[in-house]
Order: sequence, then C-alpha cells, then structure tokens
Amino acid sequence: MNGAQSLIRTLVDAGVEVCFANPGTSEMHFVAALDTVPRMRGVLALFEGVVTGAADGYARMADRPAATLLHLGPGLANGGANLHNARRARTPIVNVIGDHALAHKAFDAPLESDIDALTRWTEGWSRTSTDPAKVGADAAEAVAAASTGRIANLVLPADVSWGEGGVAAPPAPLPAPATVADAVLASVAEVLRGGESAVLLLGGSATRERGLRAASRIAAATGVKLLVETFPARLERGAGLPAVERLGYLAEQAQWQLTDVKHLVLAGTRAPVSFFAYPGKPSALTPDGCAVHPLAGHEDDIVDALERLADEVAPGVEPVLAEPARPALPTGPLTPQNWVEVIGALLPEGAIVSDEANTSGVLLPAATAGAPRHDVLTLTGGSIGQGLPVAAGAAVACPDRPVIALQADGSAMYTISALWTMARENLDVTTVILNNRAYAILRMELGRVGAETAGPVARSLLDIGTPDLDFVKLAEGMGVPARRAGTAEELAEAFSWALAEPGPHLIDAVVPPLM
Repeated sequence: MNGAQSLIRTLVDAGVEVCFANPGTSEMHFVAALDTVPRMRGVLALFEGVVTGAADGYARMADRPAATLLHLGPGLANGGANLHNARRARTPIVNVIGDHALAHKAFDAPLESDIDALTRWTEGWSRTSTDPAKVGADAAEAVAAASTGRIANLVLPADVSWGEGGVAAPPAPLPAPATVADAVLASVAEVLRGGESAVLLLGGSATRERGLRAASRIAAATGVKLLVETFPARLERGAGLPAVERLGYLAEQAQWQLTDVKHLVLAGTRAPVSFFAYPGKPSALTPDGCAVHPLAGHEDDIVDALERLADEVAPGVEPVLAEPARPALPTGPLTPQNWVEVIGALLPEGAIVSDEANTSGVLLPAATAGAPRHDVLTLTGGSIGQGLPVAAGAAVACPDRPVIALQADGSAMYTISALWTMARENLDVTTVILNNRAYAILRMELGRVGAETAGPVARSLLDIGTPDLDFVKLAEGMGVPARRAGTAEELAEAFSWALAEPGPHLIDAVVPPLM
C-alpha cells in the first residue's frame, strides 16, 4: 500500500467519502488510488474555487467533512476565497494539498511556493506528511481537527504519496463540545428576567431546529428579542419552525434593530460589527451602554445551553412557530420586489437554498418565511463567488432534496464553471441568475463610503452590461438546460419547469437594479 492509498482508506473509514478535486501532476498517485478505494467519490471541478466552495456546501449539509484535492500552493491560493467563507462558517474541510517530492523542492521548480504561509492563512490545522508510513495517522488527525469546525490542511509531497509502506489508521477520537457552566446560565437567566430590553443573537448550531425552538421558548417567556446573525452558515426556516429575523447587513439596519437594547446575549456568535469602515461611523454595532453576555461560544454545546436556559426561564412554554403562508403569484415585468414572490409561491418542500442574490434578494426572507420547510446557506465570509459551488456541494450531500441557487450575476461569473460540475454529476440544482447587469451592491457602497466625486469612469467599473452576459448560452455551453425570464409569469413557468425535471437547470432572470 502506498501513501496515497493509506490516506484515502483512512479518510473513508473516518466518514470522509467525497473528494472535490482539481488535480495536477503531483497528485496523480492520489488520483490513481481512487480506483482502489471505491467508497471515496471523486468529483471533478474545473477551478479550485469551485472545489473549495463545493466542499463547504457539502459539509454544511452533511454535518461531516468533505475532502478537497488541490494542486500545490497555486491551487490552494485559487481556492482561497471560498476557504475564507468556509472558515467563517466554521465548516469542516480536509484539504489534501499536493506538493513537489521532498528531494525536488530544493530545485525551486516553477510551481514551488510557500505552502506553509498559505495554510496559516486559513487559521486551521496544518501538517506536511513526510513518511508514507505516517500518512494514515496524519489523515486521521486532520479529520478530527476538521470535525471541530476548522479547515484542516494536509500537505502531501509526491514521493510520500507514491512511496510504499502506507498504513491506514483508525479514526481519531473526536473532542466533544464543552458544556456551558451552570453559573453562566444562571447569570444570563437573571439578565433575561430583569425586564430590561434584551436581544438574543443566534449563530452556529443555534440556527438549526433545536436551537431555534429553545430560543423561541425563551423569547415567549421573557420578551427577549430574537435575531440571527447576518450570514448564518445554515439556517433552518419555514412553516412549522420559529421565524427569526436576521441582523441587517447595513450598519444602519443593525443599529436600528438594536436601538435602546440594554443587554445583548450571544449564542454561537460574536458581538456584531460593521462589515466595512465608513467615514464618521462606528465599527462596533453594540449600542452605547449595552452589556454583552456570552452564553455559548463556537467551542461550546450551544444547543444544550439554549435548551437548559429555556428549561430554566420558560418551563412548560411552547415555541412560537411560523404558520404556512405563501405570496400570490405576481404578474408583469420582473422587479426586485416581485421575483421573490415567485420563489416564495413555488419553493418546494425540503429545498436547500444557496443564497447569493445580494442586493436583489433583500426581500427574499419575508417572501419565504411561511414557505414549506427549507434550509438557507448564506455568504458567510462576504467573499463572492460562493453560491454556485455551495449549491453543487449541497446537492452531492443531499441528492434527494431540491437545491435552489439564487445567484447575483456578477458573483456568478467568479465560479460559473460550477455549472459544468452540476451537469457532469447530474445534480438537481435549479439556478436562478438575478441579472441586473451591474455590481449593484458596489453602486450602493460607492455613495455610502463618501466617494461623492465618482464620475463616468468610476461608474463604468461597476457596470457589467457592456457587453451583456448571456447566461443561457453560458449554461447550455456547459451542458445545463436554460431559459430566460423577463416577466413574473415567465419566471414562474421556468421555475416550475426546472423543478419538475431532474438534473441541473438555469434561469436567466432579467431584473432592474434595486437602487
């Protein structure tokens, strides 16, 4: 058994059964080893940003790590933007990063790079395997590290991969999350019973059903206002679940939501800050005079803490659940207001929504609050180009559930080749491109940062309509059936068509900018 074979066998024995890959020469022995370990599914993507984004989407839905196969330092760098999003989502990913043979590194070949510097940037676990006999043990430790909500980087030199003497290792023990101390719960319970204005801000696992139900019980009994962090990794919502508002993206929105709040209780998230600095405006969004009370951090058992707190302050109280409700199907030309009503009216049961609609999707949460139960995967780190790869990975993880990618046009072009992977794997993903032919969010930010002298040259850098992008042709060129919609009726017809047929589909929904 060589090093690569021992690595793959260790991964699948630890529950890592999918590897999203864009391999090169240094990874060829890993690629060859896939035929000897049929339990590992290899999924090819044409760009490493799709590889890492798909691994993120897979792990968010599967609740276990995916592996990636990346070609040396440049391959890792290409995947960096979506690793940033995964890091912010605390997604478990095991990156297998090929490297030159150990004896070859001294020759400074063209693809030689400082891989260690790149892996440090992910702020996760990193190791370089130097002995085929130890690759399996290194892989087991990588899986255990990733399972705590980190990115694990295992660098695999080519000669260690092809070298004989590999030994598959058993799964390493997974550390259990810490139990929140009774004293912390008692302190927060006292605050909530005090009668002063309070917000309970939810993140991490608190945005899943158990956490939401416990938080809703707490709110019903104490009057605390519930909010979900701006970009949750995975939010379960819809009819039959508590409907919880998300903290606004714009600093002004968040400040309004937190007006006059005296206590901010944190469950699985941090105190909110502005996404960017703006002239004359604060970076911290916690109101002056508001006390911050951490209930549970990412390393803690967040849901257990919420349920114990609910039992303490809300014994016998039931959560408030959203009633089934759908908007009526609209008519007329598509607008930022009515396209979301089409989605809300037709969203299928059990859908997984990969939401990178950006400015076009501002009204989406309200339109889908009473839709059948669904999951929403959001842009956790703000690095655009996540939506299509995350949708692909989610579809691999949950082949029996419909996946809906609501995708801004500018962001789509970062990782448009994800459509090819969807077609190759016959993934049940319906992509709706919100095509306003602009970086609309940057148009908004241009004014908000005080760049008042911007003229036609500056504005041209925010316009992606010259020439117009033809997403129907782009999709069809990668094997994905596609249609264009310019009215609400056309979008409803196309969306129903896409949902009724298996496999990937794309709808180019032409909408005007929100602002």
